[in-house]
Amino acid sequence: MTAPAATRTTAEWQELDRRHHLHPFTDYKALAKEGSRIITRAAGVYLWDSEGNRILDGMAGLWNVNVGYGRKEIAEAAYQQMLELPYYNTFFKTATPPPIALSKTLIELTPPGLNRVFFASSGSEANDTIVRMVRHYWNLVGKPHKKTFISLKYAYHGSTMVTASLGGISEMHAQADLPLPGFVHIMPPYWYALGGDMSPEEFGRHAARALEEKIAELGPDNVAAFIGEPIQGAGGLIVPPDTYWPEVQRICRAHDVLLIADEVICGFGRTGKWFGSDTYRIEPDLMPLAKGLTSGYLPLSALMVGDRVTEVLIEKGEEFFHGFTNSGHPVACAVALENIRIIEHEKLVETVGGDTGPYFQSRLGELADHPLVGEVRGVGFIAGIELVEDKPARRRFDPAGKVGSICRDLCLKHGLVARAVGDVMVLSPPLIMTRDEIDKLVSIIGKCLDLTARELNR
Repeated sequence: MTAPAATRTTAEWQELDRRHHLHPFTDYKALAKEGSRIITRAAGVYLWDSEGNRILDGMAGLWNVNVGYGRKEIAEAAYQQMLELPYYNTFFKTATPPPIALSKTLIELTPPGLNRVFFASSGSEANDTIVRMVRHYWNLVGKPHKKTFISLKYAYHGSTMVTASLGGISEMHAQADLPLPGFVHIMPPYWYALGGDMSPEEFGRHAARALEEKIAELGPDNVAAFIGEPIQGAGGLIVPPDTYWPEVQRICRAHDVLLIADEVICGFGRTGKWFGSDTYRIEPDLMPLAKGLTSGYLPLSALMVGDRVTEVLIEKGEEFFHGFTNSGHPVACAVALENIRIIEHEKLVETVGGDTGPYFQSRLGELADHPLVGEVRGVGFIAGIELVEDKPARRRFDPAGKVGSICRDLCLKHGLVARAVGDVMVLSPPLIMTRDEIDKLVSIIGKCLDLTARELNR
């Protein structure tokens, strides 16, 4: 029997958590020793824990609470839909109004040519769907050998066996004997770590050519698709040079390789435009969406599918043996519609693109002179601060992760949620964050950089 947060002490919640709850992406031994921080409520850009501490959420939950916490309109939309139709599936040639309406809305918002939508519940499910759908597509057009997916090192596309293979996180591969056959990885457009003496513009073209070289190595008749995040998030906030995506797109078109833009993190305003594809002028064949689609209020993902693929699926295909119990869940879709209405009504994309996003990047840029900071990079409301051992040499800490963990823990101690990816401090706040709240965020992280340096000097 569950009980409201106020009826148990922090220690009681921590003990129950320790005994019964397995967390995702967690060192279980370390968590059992330290105990969980119990988050009990949230409003706007702030969280509160069970001890009453107020914490500024610099990560918008997990890159996803774009409209902020406590939106009664979204709760009301879910409540009304639950009263009218809490659930029905979209199997058996049936549909419900919310996913139909949401499909139309998403088609209007996304780049031209993406005129069909397949719904799931997470980014992992959406990307898993992509692999099934793309391989089915190439079978239908009579090119059954085009099965290999090319992705990037440090890429994150999910945590199923297939999507962890699709991604390029080596630690995930090592634990489960991955990647599976048919998934290969090339260098990312990570200028700071890999650019050497090249300018960012030169390196962008150089990194893109790694794709062309891999296609040539495998043979174009064996390559199904290339997938990339417009900005790589969980791999260390890798912002590509402006020359990268145009060249990638040219290469894919030249070799008849489908282009997939993974918008799970970048979508719904985070880059200051509706999608990262708008920011980098990408014209994808497929585009997975999640996270900001509902601002995290309910699980939902969507796969936008281009006309080239859907025309074949419809005209040449029979049954597509794939789907989920909650594909097109009516309550989740109603929540997404209300979330998008709020984003549009409050002009959050325009504000991040023209006001608070540039201000956020400018204020963070002031930290670039700090002795620990090698580079500050970002677009809109997504940013990374790379902590390094030697600034002039662009030499990073070895082993990676220790310094970032120190800084992350200090940030939380001083009232800010920031994420450490290795030694890159990652920030991705709610899109509603004001200039005053940005000032507070930058003040805290600046202080914690000083405290981190002091800790290292000890």
